[in-house]
Amino acid sequence: MPHVIEAIRRTLTAVGFIAVGLCSVFAVSPAAVGQRLEIETSADEAEKYEKLELVVRIDQTYDNPFDPDEVDLALLINTPSNRSLTLPVFWHQRYQRRRVGAGRQADDWFYPLGEPVWTARFAPMEVGTHQAVVRLKDHRGTFESPAVRFECKPSTCKGFLRTSTRDPRFFEFSEGQPFFAIGQNLAFIGNQQYVDLSKAEKVFGQLSLGGANFLRIWTCCEDWATAIEARKSAWGRSWHWKPPIAAMPEGDRHDPNRKCLELSGEDGSRLPVSPSHRVALLPGTGYVVTGKVRTDGKIGVHLEISPVEPLRIAVPGTRSRWHSFRHEFTAGSDQHWLGRAAFRLDGKGTAWLDDLSLREVDGGPELLWEADVNRRVRGFYNPIDCFIVDQLVDAADKNGIYLQLCLITRDLYMSSLEDESSPKYDQTIRDAKNLLRYAVARWGCSTSVAAWEYFNEMNPGLPTDRFYAELGGHLEAIDPYRHLRCTSTWGPSAKDCRHPQLDVAQVHFYVRPSDRQRGTDEVDAVLARTDFLRQHAARKPALVAEFGLATEKWGLSDHMKADTELVHFHNSLWASALSGLSGTAMFWWWDQLDRMEAYDQYRPLATFLADVPWTTAGLKDASATVSNPRVRAIGLKGRDCAYLWMFNSDSAWATEGVRGVRPSDIRNATIKLNELSSGTYQVEWWDTHQGRIISQSNHSTTTGTLRLSVPSFNNDIACKAILK
Repeated sequence: MPHVIEAIRRTLTAVGFIAVGLCSVFAVSPAAVGQRLEIETSADEAEKYEKLELVVRIDQTYDNPFDPDEVDLALLINTPSNRSLTLPVFWHQRYQRRRVGAGRQADDWFYPLGEPVWTARFAPMEVGTHQAVVRLKDHRGTFESPAVRFECKPSTCKGFLRTSTRDPRFFEFSEGQPFFAIGQNLAFIGNQQYVDLSKAEKVFGQLSLGGANFLRIWTCCEDWATAIEARKSAWGRSWHWKPPIAAMPEGDRHDPNRKCLELSGEDGSRLPVSPSHRVALLPGTGYVVTGKVRTDGKIGVHLEISPVEPLRIAVPGTRSRWHSFRHEFTAGSDQHWLGRAAFRLDGKGTAWLDDLSLREVDGGPELLWEADVNRRVRGFYNPIDCFIVDQLVDAADKNGIYLQLCLITRDLYMSSLEDESSPKYDQTIRDAKNLLRYAVARWGCSTSVAAWEYFNEMNPGLPTDRFYAELGGHLEAIDPYRHLRCTSTWGPSAKDCRHPQLDVAQVHFYVRPSDRQRGTDEVDAVLARTDFLRQHAARKPALVAEFGLATEKWGLSDHMKADTELVHFHNSLWASALSGLSGTAMFWWWDQLDRMEAYDQYRPLATFLADVPWTTAGLKDASATVSNPRVRAIGLKGRDCAYLWMFNSDSAWATEGVRGVRPSDIRNATIKLNELSSGTYQVEWWDTHQGRIISQSNHSTTTGTLRLSVPSFNNDIACKAILK
């Protein structure tokens, strides 16, 4: 790469600038003598809200390209209305992707595609001509590129999700259309999980076909699934963290601030190399493993890489001195993964290892970055998982799914938020801001990113108000798309619901045996969480963002598996949809839902809700009264409309599923609605399992009260009443 940059530099000196293709520009900024920037745009025009990608090449390298204090690259955009936008530029390792293997042995294979590049992604929000420059700040000063221009054309895209300007309890798009979230969690995505990337893409399609439009996804899973920022290591796992990491030994190259690997034990003791991500190889390609080794003088060390012959990298007698080693091998013609690798002692004693690396023989990106024991955890955004998030966002774009991305790995931050007057608290804010900056730069341009969720289940007792206020202000400065902001806690948090810079209030709840003993069923649970949210977030969107049946210790309940008709799932969806929340209860057990092929449960509800005027009708609790005490009526009404779900309380899963009691039919019930406008209403009765109208009639009122006869039903039925 350096020789390519040098060739560009010489060419620029000779000719000033070169146009590349239709819309690439190489130029020297008049205000930046000696600093050259190369900007390549993916197109010279884009539709409104469509992603436009710019690659920025500079003739500098940096120790930590993720740290804006070391290098700050930004895209400065002037819009057709003369607004100025500033968008971060991010460090980007591209990958090629394949599905390798067959059946249960198949795996997603990601391999670096060239060297990392600086990239900007922008979605224009105004039709017309935009002008942009790239600004670079580093230790040498501030530099700007010449301007590039691109056109934004009209589109049919609805834009980004917002809090509605007409009714802030609900969502709407930039273009004004209402949005109601119908979906679930799909939190853990990775090669060690039930859902890997390829499976996730299939699930996105199934959800979309089923009528769902919303997913809550974790990008903060430590080393068991996708995590942008986490302690992923070749030497241990977070759930049993006892890695063989030691302080650098005294003597040669001693650095008290540096760590290394220590292998100590009997003859034949081994130190396996076991990254959380399998290391992809390119068949038939030459590779080189390099590093440094030191022993206590009594032993030798071998490097084993299956199926290659072991290499002796140290011999007895090298006490107190570090020695470099280099081992080349060629991947087999059908080899897509690094084989089993380990360091093995030849004799009893101790060896130390440092500076381990795996690259192609001809150079290229580091493939074994998980081996670096001195890599910072907060502030390093691992390239493979970031690529996986790219692919998930693309899949969401294609399937009309909106993502709530849970970004920050909680356990890397939580202990530093105990004292808001401490330097640790301040550093935590800085680190979180940098992570958010990266997320905005990389994924913010997608209209399918609905919300940034800071944490999954933070401790609600910590003093997090300042943390959220500062992060909220930071996003207001760097996120031109104004994505929604939220967080979650492991218990209800009224202060977070009320926080002015948390846009969406949310709680998590699981129905456990102790709740059932108190008479709580799934509908009671949903309505109680709705009451809490609307008490503390009366003028915000609100979600029950995790929900389900659980054991007393929060595991998957056997009752969920036994509920083959998914009664509890169906009831929870319908109750939450018409409770006054901004979306359905988001079920947690996505793997079980997938096994039970639950996706078609969403379509009847989505069909029923399709024409609800969420943001314009001034919806409130329907306060309907039903003649039969076994029937619960849950719903919303405006002045000239009502939307109701009627539920036979005997059909709750705790009654029907656990006790095995089949409910008897509801017959001859009536329902009364008050405070409606006078006139004639078209009344539709809906089959909630088929998503179709089963009867339709007109009913008039001159007093604002509608009295309706309810058709016979067994489990539940829904109703719409619309003024004609």
